[in-house]
Amino acid sequence: MKVLLLGTGTSTGVPQIGCNCYTCTSTNIKDQRLRSSLLVSEKNTKILIDCGPDLRQQLLNYRIHNLTGILLTHEHYDHIGGLDDLRPLGPSHLYGEKRVLKVIERNMPYCFGDKRYPGVPELFLHEINEEEFSLDGLQVQPVRVMHANLPIFGFRIGKMAYLTDVKTLDEKAVEQLQQLDVLIINALRPFKHISHLSLSEAIELSEKINAKETYFTHISHDMGRHNEINSVLPPHIHLAYDGLELEI
Repeated sequence: MKVLLLGTGTSTGVPQIGCNCYTCTSTNIKDQRLRSSLLVSEKNTKILIDCGPDLRQQLLNYRIHNLTGILLTHEHYDHIGGLDDLRPLGPSHLYGEKRVLKVIERNMPYCFGDKRYPGVPELFLHEINEEEFSLDGLQVQPVRVMHANLPIFGFRIGKMAYLTDVKTLDEKAVEQLQQLDVLIINALRPFKHISHLSLSEAIELSEKINAKETYFTHISHDMGRHNEINSVLPPHIHLAYDGLELEI
């Protein structure tokens, strides 16, 4: 199984519009972050996790021409804002919990009903819950986490788990995340945030989950420059970057 990080930035991306800070003026490609998204590939199966507003650029960057299914963590715009760009791919199957799918139907009414507007994305909505399910032969375990007061999903697929926009999770979720080869989890910035893990909180939680390797994503410009932060992390914990590919 291969995992490709299509984007590793927070909702504003990096560099942030109008910002001339130390991070945003970096010329290092690893400091240029599109909104967070992930592609899981296994033979002919390609599963996208989240579909943010940078989707078009991500699909072009990595020559992705087809998708088996799209897993949605939650309904915030930086995670579903690219759905309209699915049009050239043909039928698209979206997997999310009921609340998330209702938001999509409300926001994109032209894609649903008997009289759909010509040329709109062909979206098929599949409701999921906390039960494990099979997607084209890959076992997907939704993992309940909290984004401040909003319950959202992370996903475990085999020995890899992807958790973004996490602030807290309970012991059941920690148990579901044991014996991972790779954990990919959000770490927004060095100081605390109301709805995202800070760097120190992400390190502490990563040590509790105890994956063989951990990669931080959903990173803001407040984190600092990639090479400087990455150099002081524990040996098995790393900052992810756009285009990072892992084989699991």
